[in-house]
This record gives sequence, structure tokens and C-alpha cells, in this order.
Amino acid sequence: MPVIVLEARDFTSSLFLVRTWEVLSGCTTFSLVASLEPSELHKNVSNHQQANTLRIFCMFSWCFFFTLTLIIHILSILQFHSLIPISWKNLTMTVAVLGALMWLTGSVVFPWIVMDHQRATPRLVAAVVASCITFLGYTSESYVLRTQAHEQRGYMGSMPGLLKILQFWGGCHMIPLVVEGICRLPTFVHSWQLWVSGVSYGVCVLMSLVTLVVILGDLAGRCFLPFDKLLAGFSLIGVLLYMVATVICFIKILQQRDLGQRIPHKSAELVIMETVVASITLLAYTVDLAFSIKLLCDRSHT
Repeated sequence: MPVIVLEARDFTSSLFLVRTWEVLSGCTTFSLVASLEPSELHKNVSNHQQANTLRIFCMFSWCFFFTLTLIIHILSILQFHSLIPISWKNLTMTVAVLGALMWLTGSVVFPWIVMDHQRATPRLVAAVVASCITFLGYTSESYVLRTQAHEQRGYMGSMPGLLKILQFWGGCHMIPLVVEGICRLPTFVHSWQLWVSGVSYGVCVLMSLVTLVVILGDLAGRCFLPFDKLLAGFSLIGVLLYMVATVICFIKILQQRDLGQRIPHKSAELVIMETVVASITLLAYTVDLAFSIKLLCDRSHT
């Protein structure tokens, strides 16, 4: 068993302070949102289900990262993290960066789509402010971990690792959009477009999840293929699938432009959101593929 030795400097370190900041502001955010009445969020019934899907997504993200950060915070204080069969340095970096991205998503999506701008109550405004403050906390933790030595921050602190976190964020962001599209197919969207995009996003999320499990579990040596070649293959597949998905997104934009005022405003917002996230994720896969090819070429010359 590890020996627990707590000193005063442990409670004044930058990581301790910033994780405490994340836990407190994160708890404040989802507590405020959970206490809201439906009438404070939706001014009409037609947009209720659509906004409710994204509200659930935001609440799940906030609660999940609050719980994960609290566990990491406690294990770090008690020095029990050495008992966990997980790469601790890669886990903390992944949670910090992915948490920053997911809290950024919540800080944008919640006031943009979920909130009723005509009825902005003090609790709604406080929830948005608390979400933004929590995003700054995760960003600060990412910066602190990123400035550590390479041996302390692990693979996920490198540029390829950060790109893989960005890819996973993009896939997670698409889940509520696909669910919303399947449940309420907009009139200007063909079913084949939705299913092709959904399959593309699903395959990419699965590949990102496998990559994170292998890296966090230090399982690279047990892969049936050389891990660097496996990552290059995943990046190539991701580029191809997101190219298809991004083209479909721009086709949707052209379709809704042709229909003009007949498109519900909320449906147009979701298409814009999907296009932006798909483009960012495509860029992440493209840069990651370039890194993977460079790495393979360097190793072939040695």
C-alpha cells in the first residue's frame, strides 16, 4: 500500500488548486441547470424535444467530467493512482483536454440552442457563467500539464495525442446531432444522407475509443499490428469518412438555402453546428495522418 504523506505544499500546488476550481464550478453548473423548470428553457413546445436532447447531452458531459475529475483529484491527493492499471499521465492529460473541449461545447450549445433568450433568468445566466469558468479551469489544467517534462505528460501531451483527443471530441459531439436527426428528420435532409453520416461518425468514434483504450491501458505492445501503422490506418480511414460527411454537410447547407424561409431555424442551426465540427475534425484527422506518415518514413530510414 502507498504511504500517504500530505504536506502543505500539496494543497497549494497549481494542479490541486485548478482541480478544486473545476470540481466546485462544475458542480455549480449542473446543479443550477438541474434546478431549472422546463418553462425557463423553452418558449414553445415545437423546439422542446430538440433542445431537450442537447440539454441531456450537456448535462451528461458536465456530470461525467465532474465525477471523473473528482475521482482523479481524490486519487492524486491520497497517492493511490499507482494502484490503478492505467497510464496516469496519459489519463490526466486526456481528461483535462477532453474536458476543456466538452465544457466549451456546453458553454456554446447551452446558451445558443437550449436557452430561451427571451426569458434569460438569473439562474440561466449564472449556469452559463459557471460553465465558462469551468472551461477556463480545464484549459488551465491542460496548460499546466502541457508545460511539464515530456516524461511526465506522456503521449497524449504530444501533438499527435492532442489531435486524437480532438478527433474523439468531434465524434462525441456528433452523437446528439445524429440522434436528433434520426428522431426528427428535417424535410430538406434525405434519409441516406443521415445514415451515411451516422455510420461515418460511428466508425470514427469507435476507432478513437480503441485508440484511447490502448494508450491509456499501455496495451500498444499487445496489438496484433504495429501500433504506429494501426494509428496511420485509423487516421486514413478517418480522413476518408469525414471527407464524405463534410461534403454531405455542405450539401445540406445548399439544400436549406434553396428552401429559404421554410426551414425551421433550429434545424438550420444544427446543420451549421455539424458542418463546423465535421470540418474541424476532418482537419484534425488530416494533420494526424501527416504526423503518422512522417513517423513511418523516419522509422523506415533508420
